[in-house]
Amino acid sequence: MHLRVGTRGSKLALAQTDWVISKLKSFYPTLEVEKVIIKTTGDKILDSPLSKIGGKGLFVKEIEEALLRGKIDFAVHSMKDVPSQIPNGLEVSIIPKRESPFDVWVSKFDSVMSLPSSAKVGTSSLRRSVQIKRLRKDLEVLTLRGNVDTRLRKVNEGSYDGIILAEAGLKRLGIKVEYKKFSLEEMIPAVGQGALGIEIRSEDKELKELLLKALHSPETSLCVTAERAFLRVMEGGCQVPLGAYAYLKDGELFIIGFISDLQAERFYREAMQGPAHEANKLGEALAKRLLDLGGRDILKELI
Repeated sequence: MHLRVGTRGSKLALAQTDWVISKLKSFYPTLEVEKVIIKTTGDKILDSPLSKIGGKGLFVKEIEEALLRGKIDFAVHSMKDVPSQIPNGLEVSIIPKRESPFDVWVSKFDSVMSLPSSAKVGTSSLRRSVQIKRLRKDLEVLTLRGNVDTRLRKVNEGSYDGIILAEAGLKRLGIKVEYKKFSLEEMIPAVGQGALGIEIRSEDKELKELLLKALHSPETSLCVTAERAFLRVMEGGCQVPLGAYAYLKDGELFIIGFISDLQAERFYREAMQGPAHEANKLGEALAKRLLDLGGRDILKELI
């Protein structure tokens, strides 16, 4: 059997796709998988914040078009790049076991709290930016785009006093660098952070079964389902600073989330728990609670 997998061409995207292929081949040794590299709009525009150029859907749109046209059989995405609405005819129904969901601090300074006043912090997301501002109003938060190597080089060269990265990216790339992991109190992750999603055409039932057997993690899927239900109700995209993280403990599902204005002056954060089988309801309920606390006004202002 020969399958074509669509992926972005970045080092991280390719590392993630190689990981998926190796898992598949360990399960189906005779399977042939061909990588099809697709350049997305998000890969072409590197000098603007994502919130200014249309959000994270820019990293999946061209890949989804190739899937719909039959040029590839399935796609590998970072779940944090996948918008809450999936195009008709496609589904992201296979979620492998999650890598670390946490953000990390990379700097010659031990922590954000040890930085001198007016120090420069680099990040590519509004979500990280407001949470840094919440910790330290006196810091200068600057846009930082590009691949992981580029970001690390910029902090090493002194362009930034510290940068924030996803721990999952460093682990998947095998990059050895000293960092400090942010706690959930300091930095709530992006929806789906650390998780991969396998997207297929809804009609490809046999392929779905094949991929589910080799790759799917029901536990990770439940957590990501809750987070994406939160995102769907929020409808904030990349224009609004928000985040959510769900985890299972003793059969219960816990979810923590936040929404903020751009200055981190109105910062609403809540946590909920409930039965694991009610992941969708739990994510929706958390989003509605945050909207009622003041998130609705923030959405009106920013979207």
